[in-house]
Amino acid sequence: MGNFQEDSDFNNNVGISARRFEESPFISRHDTSNMVRGVYADRFFAVHNNDDHIAKYWTLRRKALIFDVPEKPVEISGKDAVPFLEKVLTRKVSSMKEGRGYYALACTPKGGIFMDGVVFRFSDTKFWYVQADGPFEAWLTALSDGFEVEITDPHSRVIQIQGPASLNIMNDASDGEIDEKMGYFRSGFFQIGGQNLYVSRTGFTNELGFEIYCDGASTDHLALWDFLIKIGMPHGMEFSSTRAMTIRRIEGGILGNITDIDTTMTPFEAGLGTFVDMEKENFVGRKALSGKDTGCLLYGLTCKGATPISNSEIIEGGKKVGRITAGVPSPTLNLGIGYARFLITGDWVGKSLTLRLPNGNEYPCDIVDLPFFDKERQIVRGLDKRIP
Repeated sequence: MGNFQEDSDFNNNVGISARRFEESPFISRHDTSNMVRGVYADRFFAVHNNDDHIAKYWTLRRKALIFDVPEKPVEISGKDAVPFLEKVLTRKVSSMKEGRGYYALACTPKGGIFMDGVVFRFSDTKFWYVQADGPFEAWLTALSDGFEVEITDPHSRVIQIQGPASLNIMNDASDGEIDEKMGYFRSGFFQIGGQNLYVSRTGFTNELGFEIYCDGASTDHLALWDFLIKIGMPHGMEFSSTRAMTIRRIEGGILGNITDIDTTMTPFEAGLGTFVDMEKENFVGRKALSGKDTGCLLYGLTCKGATPISNSEIIEGGKKVGRITAGVPSPTLNLGIGYARFLITGDWVGKSLTLRLPNGNEYPCDIVDLPFFDKERQIVRGLDKRIP
């Protein structure tokens, strides 16, 4: 089951018990009768709120957006926290410094991608893993036998402030504590509106941005929201559902767990081999990955005539050679773009193929490397400060 946010998804919904999934503590500040919610990591979130997602996209690229996101921190603590995470994650964590975040994968014993997310080190015995969609807390608990660790839910809801104005907003919100000296994927505790909160310079848009992590019941969520809105308004910040975020994350080459990557795909096939440390002595999936084909199956696809739709087919010589996992219109490129997952590895980049939509219509398309633009990721690092 993927986390899709295409036009048809906003008119194809079902009722569901509100008690089954976790409600946002900020919901009263942005709820409307037009809201369409999704479920991600067992949390509700606004995927559509009758907003103009293209206008919101340009606000994200030119000013800033605030998002109430469902990503879920899981706490791993105890004297065996480091060796336990060395077993679970494909990336080495023992050398991490406090206040540092790493993008890290967790694989199945067969080498498939079970989870992706960001791990933060608070101390030698305390880490957070901010997970994507999927039952990761249960996965960690199942693997914890023999380790002196506790797997807990810190009940932290996350706010993202993304866009070129986000640094100035966070500087104002922290009374000057947060500035350009805070590097990409760095984190720490800061006073935000009189509340001591964990903040990281990360996000899900490949724009300059920050994430603010609430401290469970200790946080006055509504006061925090109101404070950030007040601080952000002079900088042009607006609230947005996640549809604008989805466009930007695909442009930026950010993959969605379960939607674009899953347990049937290795990190190598997903183009994420750089986050696998095969020199580690042991981690879940290492044996299966040893000697595996390191060729990639996942690339970008551009189309001038149409927007790719999930499960569209990619055709070469009359035969299906791949499919679309997710597609969006790119306002910056003025093209339809999407992730192309091929059936076999090959020299796909640079090829002109055929995109066949679910309705049978066919359009010429091109295969490209990811991300679709800003190949050196200068925007997210704050090095490219040009406003489109």
